[in-house]
Amino acid sequence: MSLKSRGELPSRSVISQKWTLLLCVGCFCAGMFFTNRMWAVPESKGITRTTAVEAEKLKLVSEGCDPKTLQQKFVKRDSKDIIGEVHKTHHAIQTLDKTISNLEMELAAARAAQESMVNGSPISEDLQKTESSGRKRYLMVVGINTAFSSRKRRDSVRATWMPQGEKRKKLEEEKGIIIRFVIGHSATSGGILDRAIEAEDKKHGDFLRLEHVEGYLELSAKTKIYFATAVALWDAEFYIKVDDDVHVNIATLGETLVRHRKKPRVYIGCMKSGPVLAQKGVRYHEPEYWKFGEAGNKYFRHATGQLYAISKDLARYISINQHVLHKYANEDVSLGSWFIGLDAEHIDDRRLCCGTPPDCEWKAQAGNACVASFDWSCSGICRSSERIKEVHRRCGEGENALWNAVF
Repeated sequence: MSLKSRGELPSRSVISQKWTLLLCVGCFCAGMFFTNRMWAVPESKGITRTTAVEAEKLKLVSEGCDPKTLQQKFVKRDSKDIIGEVHKTHHAIQTLDKTISNLEMELAAARAAQESMVNGSPISEDLQKTESSGRKRYLMVVGINTAFSSRKRRDSVRATWMPQGEKRKKLEEEKGIIIRFVIGHSATSGGILDRAIEAEDKKHGDFLRLEHVEGYLELSAKTKIYFATAVALWDAEFYIKVDDDVHVNIATLGETLVRHRKKPRVYIGCMKSGPVLAQKGVRYHEPEYWKFGEAGNKYFRHATGQLYAISKDLARYISINQHVLHKYANEDVSLGSWFIGLDAEHIDDRRLCCGTPPDCEWKAQAGNACVASFDWSCSGICRSSERIKEVHRRCGEGENALWNAVF
């Protein structure tokens, strides 16, 4: 028995070693299997985390879309989004600008009323209407620059191109056109000159009185005050200054201006660039000639002073900044200097400076009626109080043109 027992020991040992080997191989295979499974999990999670944009790209590519076409599609979509945002921003800016402009207008009107009370002057009838009934929109305000000594000129304008009485009120209500003679006060407040203007205004009711002391060398200051006062009184699209010795066709002026009504900042007139006169004692002498460079230089382009028009935004600009706007010797040069650094469009329209007959007559017969007519040699119509009726007869557009005009 001892020999048999010894013979069985080796067989049990062999069997145990085989099972051990198989067990090791099995464990190894199981380990490899589970290892591969664990490495595959992150890959599947990565696919599930694909963004919506990437998923759309993969879908389009799988459907056969060209990658280049795909890129163009996404660029176009991004461009549309950007353009949409730009339009929204631009609209918001325009709305804000309009709000600011309205506030500035209200502020200008309040300042005008306050200055009138501080200076002890009664508030004008036009300003009282503005304060009490709100602001009505007008097409244009025409300010006719005049002086104390120009009564005959004013009467000649009233007898020709400026409607009177009920017609003037109808012009304001139906056509949105305000026309006023513009004048300040004499150096002696309440003197005979002022009383004469007050009596004339009581008769015709066509004056705009300014808080300004009249004087030939003060025309630049008068121009600033006129625009500031007009903006405070009337909410118009355009503001015009014209001299009282110039003939004007009102309907043609309105038709000319409405062509530019969509432009925010326009400065319309007959643009010129005259010489800077340094010699003392001559007419139009410029004391600050040295600012314009060497002797013999010319001014920058600006509208001649007989007639010019500016849009509402430019008139507001003058109103708000009138205390810091520099005045040169010549009024038309001063106005041009206030706009030279602004983003304003200068419009040179030669119909605003036609000559007297036969020039304006020929143009009227050709169907190209002039806006304004005068003589360059006189900076207005020579002997206007005597000749303006003849100019009106030969070059005027006719009364029906004004009432039939649509602005």
